[in-house]
Amino acid sequence: MQIILLEKVLNLGNLGDIVKVKDGYARNFLIPKGKARRATETAKAEFEARRAELEKQAAEKLATAQAVAAKLTDLTLQLSQKAGVDGRLFGSVTNADIADALKAQGFDVLKAQVRMPEGPIKTVSATTVQVALHTDVVVDLSVEVAGEQA
Repeated sequence: MQIILLEKVLNLGNLGDIVKVKDGYARNFLIPKGKARRATETAKAEFEARRAELEKQAAEKLATAQAVAAKLTDLTLQLSQKAGVDGRLFGSVTNADIADALKAQGFDVLKAQVRMPEGPIKTVSATTVQVALHTDVVVDLSVEVAGEQA
């Protein structure tokens, strides 16, 4: 199925690109989320009429993400979890825990935006995770996990 992208989609294309994707990906994800439309002649004409407005919205989203990224770069997130004497946590620190801690500090971050390449944190340590605020804005965030004796 050919679609017109209404915003930048990672590994697919930029705003206004006409790309061919699998039918299920378009029907079940891109079109319901408002990221794309079917590439019919009327849709192409409507897109060209709204192109400036969509580009302005995309620029505003990018600027907002860059402003939040500037605040996050200097931040060191400190979490505490119950741990044993050997430094291993009872449980682990996941992306949901990090997203909740960021929300408590006033940042609007979803757990899907927190990327943990090594997986959940299972020891008392300092680790770097990535926060993807936008397709073009990815910030490294320092997370320090302190242990509480159980």
